[in-house]
Amino acid sequence: MKVMMRRLRNTSRAGFTLIEIMVVVVILGILAALVAPKILGRTDEARVVAARQDIKTIMQSLKLYKLDNFHYPSTEEGIKALVERPAGAKNWREGGYLDSLPKDPWGGEYLYLKPGAHGGEIEVFSYGADGTPGGEGPDADVGSWNE
Repeated sequence: MKVMMRRLRNTSRAGFTLIEIMVVVVILGILAALVAPKILGRTDEARVVAARQDIKTIMQSLKLYKLDNFHYPSTEEGIKALVERPAGAKNWREGGYLDSLPKDPWGGEYLYLKPGAHGGEIEVFSYGADGTPGGEGPDADVGSWNE
């Protein structure tokens, strides 16, 4: 009987009290309230960085296309020429220059112009979060001209 009483006393002290658990939950809540806004505010920045990286990859693929075919695809052929052989491509690389065409981080299509509207021979760009030309912040256009 004495052994049993000792075990009961030891097991009741081994767990956490309700107050201890509540203190831990409150501390975690305070930490989440301090950290979450800093992390959540970075999603727009991360999308812009991802779009710039996609545009660099597409531009590199277009340069390889030009090396093989001695010209960039026309505006009508667009960047689709990197995954599907266009009629004007004589030395098109089997398997293409990209595995697939990426969507921009906002779910839109990357756009292509030859000649570019900002003075470049070609341009690849996204209209940003709002999907329309121009804008500021996350709605701003992201393109090969602002590299």
